[in-house]
Amino acid sequence: MKLYLTSQKKPLGSAKIKYSYVFKASYRKTNRTRATSFTGIGDEKALALIQKVGQQFNLPTTTDIHTAEEASIAAQYVDILQIPAFLCRQTDLLLAAAATGKIVNVKKGQFLSGPSMKFAVEKIKSAGNNKILLTERGNTFGYQDLVVDYRNIPWMKEHNVPVVMDCTHSLQQPNQTSGVTGGNPKLIETIAKAAIATGADGLFIETHPNPAEAKSDGANMLKLDLLEPLLEKLVRLREAVV
Repeated sequence: MKLYLTSQKKPLGSAKIKYSYVFKASYRKTNRTRATSFTGIGDEKALALIQKVGQQFNLPTTTDIHTAEEASIAAQYVDILQIPAFLCRQTDLLLAAAATGKIVNVKKGQFLSGPSMKFAVEKIKSAGNNKILLTERGNTFGYQDLVVDYRNIPWMKEHNVPVVMDCTHSLQQPNQTSGVTGGNPKLIETIAKAAIATGADGLFIETHPNPAEAKSDGANMLKLDLLEPLLEKLVRLREAVV
């Protein structure tokens, strides 16, 4: 399960923490190192489950799409279409997502700077869609690590769109020789606090009751029972810096 904490002061799905939540799950995982890695349970079945979560808990939902053809299909089930970082320059994909009329969240490529994301914004707007989010998720640092340049948050806000910080993918340690991506979840709180302090409008946090059993990204997930205490700290920090 992935969870966005956004800065809109609305009690969506939480009586304790008065901030909006968006539920995110991938209905299909296509960016995997090993051919034997888990990819999904079937597209329609997975999309229907994501939709069911949103309906049951009264939450907006989002999922990744990978090709232009997937945009109209996924748009029938979710509220926000997410463009994976590796695909943020794919013009056909961005235009197809924009054409659905859904909110489009574009993850900044690990190989791009914040200012360069203006072209992704321009592509989506050219299709008549102004409902855009940009997500920072770190930059490639050598072959097996990422580093977060927090200048990218104010730089991307200059494109006049909300900016989200991906607190868990930015702690990935990709391209391990085992074929399984590593991570450093102990720094999730640090990444999240710094993002709020530098003006992020929302946070993307992957969480799981037992990250060791997660089908993907377990190495950089936050254990579920640690989520609420972290969110309480972040809400207080947000109120202090706004």
